[in-house]
Formats: sequence, C-alpha cells, structure tokens
Amino acid sequence: MRARGLFVALTLCLGFGMAAARADDAYPSRPITIVVPFSAGGPLDFVARAVGEKLTASLKQPVIIENRAGAGGNLGTAAVAKAAPDGYTLLVVLNSTLTVNPWLYKNLTFDPAKDLRPISLLTNSSQMLVVNPSMPVKSLAEFVAFAKQTPVTYAHAGYGSPGHLAMEYFRLRADFKANAVPYKGNAPLVTDLLGGQVQAGFVSSAGVINHVRAGKLRGLAISASKRSPLAPDIPTVAESGYPGFQVDIYFTMLAPAGVPDKIAALLESEVRKALQDKALQVKLRAQDLDPTGSTAAEAQTKIADERKLWGDVVKAAHMHIE
Repeated sequence: MRARGLFVALTLCLGFGMAAARADDAYPSRPITIVVPFSAGGPLDFVARAVGEKLTASLKQPVIIENRAGAGGNLGTAAVAKAAPDGYTLLVVLNSTLTVNPWLYKNLTFDPAKDLRPISLLTNSSQMLVVNPSMPVKSLAEFVAFAKQTPVTYAHAGYGSPGHLAMEYFRLRADFKANAVPYKGNAPLVTDLLGGQVQAGFVSSAGVINHVRAGKLRGLAISASKRSPLAPDIPTVAESGYPGFQVDIYFTMLAPAGVPDKIAALLESEVRKALQDKALQVKLRAQDLDPTGSTAAEAQTKIADERKLWGDVVKAAHMHIE
C-alpha cells in the first residue's frame, strides 16, 4: 500500500510539473497587463504604451496599460508585487519608486528587492528645471536670486519622485526656500505649470520639451551630466555653477518576484528586441528619451547601486513620510 501511495504521489507531482511546463510553453495565452503607477499622459505612461504596442505584436496577445496612481508610485507597485507571478501582470516604473521610496516611506507594503524581479531598463532621460514664463527669470542664477528673495512654489510628481528629489537636492545646494506642491504624475503637474498655478519644477524633459519649444514654459537647466540634444541651448545645472549635480531618470520593467525563469527570459528578450526597433527609437528620442533595453542582470545591478546611493541621501537630509 505504501509503495502504491508513493507511486500515486510521484505521478501527481510529475503531472503538476508537466502542467506547469506546458503553461510556460503556452505563455502568453491571454492578455498581459502592464501597471503604470502614475497618471496617464506622462512620459512613463508614454514609454509603457510604446513598448506595450511592440509586445502586443511580438507576443500575439493584447498588452493592456493600467494606470494606478498614488503615494509616489507605491500603490501600483504594491499591486504588482502581490500579483500572481505568472507573467500576466507587469510593472513599468520610475527608478525612484524602487530606489528612494524604501528609505522615504516608513510603512511600505512591499520590498522592491525581494518582491519584484527586474526584466529590463527601458529608457533613460534627464529632468529640466522649467518655470512659467510669468516668472521674471531667464537663467538658473536669476532663478536662485529670485528664490532667495521670494519663496518659490514648485511642483513635483509625488513625494520621493525624481522631480521632488532634484529640487530638494538643488535647493540645499543653492540655499533657498521653496514650497512643494505634490501631484499624482507629470501630466497634471505640467497642466498647472502651464496655467501658472505653480511657478517651477524639475520635470522629465520628455514631458516639457514641446512646451519649452513653443514658449509656453521656460527651460533653465538640465539635471543630467550633459545637455539634451533636443535642447542644446539649455545648460546643465552642473555647468551653471553647481559642479557634480546630476539626477537622472530611468524607467524599468519588472515582474512579481516568483515569475518562472522561462517567462522572465522571454519577456527580457522581447523587450530588448522592441527597444532595438528603429521606428520606436526615433519615437522615443523625439521625446528626449534614450532607449536602453538592458539585460535583467544590468537592471538589477543599477537598481541596487542607486538604492544605496539614495538611502545615504535620504538619511542625511532626514527625509521621511509616515
């Protein structure tokens, strides 16, 4: 009887294993959802939709974009971290949600290092310090002089977002005061910048470059180490008197941590192929987004390195959110 029971158990185990293998082989057999933890219309949403369109074609299944904004990207990120690790729920997110939020928020319901598995870095870009044209400044030096006389009201896309960190970092370097107004993403932030409800902000250059060209916003400086090819006349913060200043933005695709290796490898391969597509590269670069398409290992290393860096900054600045 014991031998027969053991035989039945082994048969069941083998059956389940074969079923799982067949499920992996059949992937994807239904639509895939990419969660974007910020509002629609911003650069992150733009990249997710552009890559999702390519994946729809290559994987032969619809890729649906779902925006879940709130708490600096934490709400949507937590939803993916807790989702079934079957490859049908993915995340496209800002680097700060993964590298800053674990230090900034005291009660996170997820651990990016344990609950999420990197698939690929998608794009890299800079931020631009922009002001509403009604503000009487035309350079970074004039902005600082103005801010030292009258506290500036600036917008950011949520606590711990790249724009929040960039402005706070710069404010400390330049020694002026400013009042922060948080938004649930870049799109509503830019709308209020255009309308003059807020005066300034470090915003992804992809989200404001067209408004700067049209004269609806004024670009003062770039947060990256080099000027944007789409705005070569706008200097970097570093070359404007603040050497060493650099805050980059990159977007990453991740899956729940337990996703099978075979599915993760397929997604990595297809994402990298998508970002090698010439038409997509032109589309992204037109928005000042540099296509990356890294390996999963490269993404993991970059995230881990930045997590340590920003942990040191957050602690030194005594920043935290309950």
